[in-house]
Amino acid sequence: MNIEIDTVKGFRDFLPPESLKREVVVETIKKYFELYGFLPVETPVVEFDELMRSDSLAEEDETVSDRFRLKDRAGRNVGLRYEFTFQLARIFKQFPNIKLPFRRYQIGPVFRDEPTGPNRFRQFTQCDVDIIGDSSTKADAEILAVVSDILKELEVGEVEICVNSRRLLNAIIESVEIKANKQVLCELDKLSKVGEDQVKANLRKYADPNKILTLFKLLLKDISFFKENAFDGAEELEELQKEASRYGVKIKINPFMIRGLGYYTGNIFEVIGPDKNTVAGGGRYDKLVGKYLGRDIPAVGISFGLERISQLAKKIPRNIPKVLVISINKDNESFLLLKKLRKSGISSLMFSEKPTKALEYANSTAIPYVIFLGEDEVSKRKFKLRNMQSGEEKSLSEKQLLIALKNIT
Repeated sequence: MNIEIDTVKGFRDFLPPESLKREVVVETIKKYFELYGFLPVETPVVEFDELMRSDSLAEEDETVSDRFRLKDRAGRNVGLRYEFTFQLARIFKQFPNIKLPFRRYQIGPVFRDEPTGPNRFRQFTQCDVDIIGDSSTKADAEILAVVSDILKELEVGEVEICVNSRRLLNAIIESVEIKANKQVLCELDKLSKVGEDQVKANLRKYADPNKILTLFKLLLKDISFFKENAFDGAEELEELQKEASRYGVKIKINPFMIRGLGYYTGNIFEVIGPDKNTVAGGGRYDKLVGKYLGRDIPAVGISFGLERISQLAKKIPRNIPKVLVISINKDNESFLLLKKLRKSGISSLMFSEKPTKALEYANSTAIPYVIFLGEDEVSKRKFKLRNMQSGEEKSLSEKQLLIALKNIT
């Protein structure tokens, strides 16, 4: 029997140093989520298939149609989660007494059985943050603020935070008397992929050319026009600009931004990275969370992929381990030193082979410091510490050694 020794297409491994960088990014994300008062939530990877595709989670949504479908041992239709947001409806049905507003974050793997390509995988790590039970634009602005702070800390470069409103989009489409609202939104969402001419051609299935022309002219109007003419959603969009400015977050209204998933009901967001690709996306989904309770529960959130953020982040991961103890026929003494280093919170390991081989290992694994421990060091009770980058060596007492390594960032 021939076994294919390879990762399944669309999946991958993460090894050091990339895995270390991902850890640093996750720690930074968690730090800011918790600074803003969000609490962690964990949910199952597997859900019943009907929960993944009901009501606002329509098969027309590409993300929904690309879900992994499975059967359990009882023959029930289940699947792998393709995101976290839809799971909130089940959570609130099972735990209806959750205190509102509920501020949650979640970081974990999601799965989509979609075509693979450069930087397109079937498993990726998603980072979500949501406020459930708050209908104000203050909540929307806070979501944008926490993401802005994370991206600054990670040094991803210049980003553009774009916003729009599903309510405003619906009002614009209705104003030109086009009835196929959902289909029109689906076609407009393809604008960046297929271009304006193709989108206009596709829209002829739902409206005559004059209405399509009027629609595109309206979409280019300034927000003040829509507010003056009492278009639904315009006031909330203008309020969001003001609230975001309190956090020092500058946002840009993009009238052609749609966001693919059908559950969005109000303001929607996209963060565009320095490479002009989307870094994060989200918005308001006031009808999803409470759908099994028979009532609307306001909610807003944003999501970003760990892989995209890690790719852009310039923040350097810490060295693990920090120190390699090279034992030159002094294993017992080296073990004692190793225990003291680790007790002091200094990441370290020991090598008992020839010093040349140990130094080669330290270089190849980017360990920044080595300590030599041989007969001379034991008799003098002094330890030789070498900086692997500069080649500088110091002879230090045990106390001096521990202080020096603790102070090194």
